[in-house]
Amino acid sequence: MKKIFLGLILLCNAICLNAQKQSTPTSATAPVAATPSVVNFDKVKHSFGKIRQDVPKSISFTVKNNGSKPLIIEQATAQCGCTTPEYSKAPILKGKTSAIKVTYNAKNPGPFTKTVTVKFLGVAEPSILTIEGEVLKSATPSSKG
Repeated sequence: MKKIFLGLILLCNAICLNAQKQSTPTSATAPVAATPSVVNFDKVKHSFGKIRQDVPKSISFTVKNNGSKPLIIEQATAQCGCTTPEYSKAPILKGKTSAIKVTYNAKNPGPFTKTVTVKFLGVAEPSILTIEGEVLKSATPSSKG
């Protein structure tokens, strides 16, 4: 009885394995075509280097619309209040560019790395812009008395 039961199990396994749809080797090894991005930035990272404390610094990131429809910046959100993104609400037409200005207030001395997340209407993945540098502590006037 055990032999019959074991035989049936093996037969069922063989039938199930054979019945599964097999993919062709060409589809499994074929490279996936990369879809060109609708959004193209001139750069996504900027280093200010060493900057003075309490002297805000700004950089403009240029974005180009490589798509066939107008591109709209839905929102640009800074990582913290020390960084301010500014951008146009107007649609970026096909083949045209626009700028996202990012300003760092340089209030706190020391190295920094801050990000701005840019979300485009109809684009699944947001773009991340990064600024970095080092704020040098401002010299405090010495009091002689």
